[in-house]
Order: sequence, then structure tokens, then C-alpha cells
Amino acid sequence: MDIGVPNAAHFVFIPAVLIVGVVVGWILGSRAAQDAMASEMRKREERAKRTERSA
Repeated sequence: MDIGVPNAAHFVFIPAVLIVGVVVGWILGSRAAQDAMASEMRKREERAKRTERSA
């Protein structure tokens, strides 16, 4: 078994996979942040409606 220097494909494939991972993570993270913000806004609106009814 000869373990040597990686061929040229590694120098293209590995950074490409890393870039794809960053892009997918960015997209999924931004969607999760939008969902969390929307959920928080709904909670605030419901809380405001409840305080208006009780006041």
C-alpha cells in the first residue's frame, strides 16, 4: 500500500464540498432565524391581545 501525496482532484473537491456546506448552512440558518422571529412575533401579538382583553 503506497500512501503518497493526494492528487489534484482533492484540491478541487474538498474546497468545493466546504463551500457547498457553508451555503447550505447559511440557507438553513436564515430560514430557521426567520421562523424563530415569526414565532416570537406571533407570541407577542397573542400576549398583547390577552392583555387588551383583561384590561
